[in-house]
Amino acid sequence: MIGISDNSIIELLKREVKPALGCTEPVAVSLAVARASEEIKKLQRAIEKIDVEVSANILKNGMGVGVPGTGMVGLHIAAALGVTCGKSEYKLEVLKEIDEVSISNAKKMVTDNLVNISLATTNKKLFIKAVCLSGNHKAEVIIEDNHDSITSIIFDDKTIFSLDQSGCDINDTKDNKNSDNNYALTVERIWEFTNSVNFKEIEFILESEIMNRALSDEGLKNIYGLQVGRTIKDNIHNNIFGEGLLTYSMAVTAAASDARMAGSTLPAMSNSGSGNQGITVTLPVIAASDKLGSTKEELARALILSNLIAIHIKHYLGKLSALCGCVIASTGASCGIVLLRGGNYKQITYAIKNMIGNITGMVCDGAKVGCALKVASGVSSSVQSSILALDNICISDNDGIIEEDIEKTIRNLGLIGSEGMKHTDNMILDIMVSK
Repeated sequence: MIGISDNSIIELLKREVKPALGCTEPVAVSLAVARASEEIKKLQRAIEKIDVEVSANILKNGMGVGVPGTGMVGLHIAAALGVTCGKSEYKLEVLKEIDEVSISNAKKMVTDNLVNISLATTNKKLFIKAVCLSGNHKAEVIIEDNHDSITSIIFDDKTIFSLDQSGCDINDTKDNKNSDNNYALTVERIWEFTNSVNFKEIEFILESEIMNRALSDEGLKNIYGLQVGRTIKDNIHNNIFGEGLLTYSMAVTAAASDARMAGSTLPAMSNSGSGNQGITVTLPVIAASDKLGSTKEELARALILSNLIAIHIKHYLGKLSALCGCVIASTGASCGIVLLRGGNYKQITYAIKNMIGNITGMVCDGAKVGCALKVASGVSSSVQSSILALDNICISDNDGIIEEDIEKTIRNLGLIGSEGMKHTDNMILDIMVSK
């Protein structure tokens, strides 16, 4: 099949599937601040003030989510930790050297009003400008379009680094309006790659099983957030939930989200810049492999399919949108389950259509502990959609935004999320900031 090469797909996967410690919106703020503070620290000077401007979607997703190890929520503490323990070389694991001393120092910075967060004037969905000040010295770092993409570093009005924005990667989002010109990924190409690529070339994806399963175990064993996963798995409720794949997949996936959104210090393997999406795209597939007794290679291929379907759909939505990312991630998971159970390409398209015809309208109202509920809902739908698809049942092409062509159906979803729901996104933010 003509299109994107195997090597390019593998590079895309490695770019979009990576470890992240904490919710990626506050972590991206930590990363920007950490990089700015490193310029000033070269002079062995203390940071006296932090000013951070963020796009509306970064603000929305950073307001109510737990920051690892702190017992606090929000962008102020995330920014301060960028100074006290952040290391930009770790990218989305920028806070992995967090300890009690750095937490205490960061909390003092917030208490002393040394951290200012404001809304940036920008049309970009993902934009962060972090400025660190010390005496007459000023360091400025900009992150845009991707959570770990530093595009500008300026120190004392001298440009140290500037990324040329004219080039575009195959997975560039709507923030790059020229990206569709070179975009070559399709569901059919993903299916072909998944089934033909050498196992050794994709074995790396099994790291996501280890990482996200550990986060799930943490959420099942300990009290985090709303305890959605623990509650679903509790034997007390067996007469309601039962013990099949539906219950198991919902429990293990929601538990990981419980832990992550409430501030666990364990990392998640993310997808498209989101830890919750990484959790949701992997754990239902892992749950299915547990129930089916799948081999490591079978699991790896299913995880590759799941991740790539999510990345493909996110291309048309952008990294941040008014639609809940769990919808996209659980759509990928549904495809992974179909593959593990011996499904074919046509049934993969059925699973995608069933998902898009079901929970497309789930809105994103910010990152928070309540996301675990949406994760559980998405996983429930993914299992249902996969079972229907395997029975060759597919929502009608006459229904809503569903079309016979799977790529047109995906693009319709993207249009709704990226263009049609702009007013919804603004309204959600207005409600949140006025509470």
